Amino acid sequence: MSQENTTQVYNLKQMLQFQENSVVSRMLVKNSAGNVILFAFDGGEGLSEHTAPFDALVIGVEGRAEIPIGGVSHIVKEGDALLMPANVPHAVHPQGGFKMLLVMIRGEVKKD
Repeated sequence: MSQENTTQVYNLKQMLQFQENSVVSRMLVKNSAGNVILFAFDGGEGLSEHTAPFDALVIGVEGRAEIPIGGVSHIVKEGDALLMPANVPHAVHPQGGFKMLLVMIRGEVKKD
């Protein structure tokens, strides 16, 4: 997204297409407060278990995926949101094609 188009409406499903045997991503926002990244996982692709130093919010855009966090499995589908706490092991295992928006916050998140 370019600076002059910040007021434009975007369709997340159409912004990024699946690519065979690949995980593709598009950085939508990157600044000192955090990142917003759109991902498209082809069926059979995913992210192996890892940790991140910051809290992150996953928002399902299309399809569904199993996302284990700290040994507890969660199913995320279109319209669902899941908070992944900082420094807790997690992975992404799509069940077919899956698109998600990842919002990483570089700071402390206050939970209500």
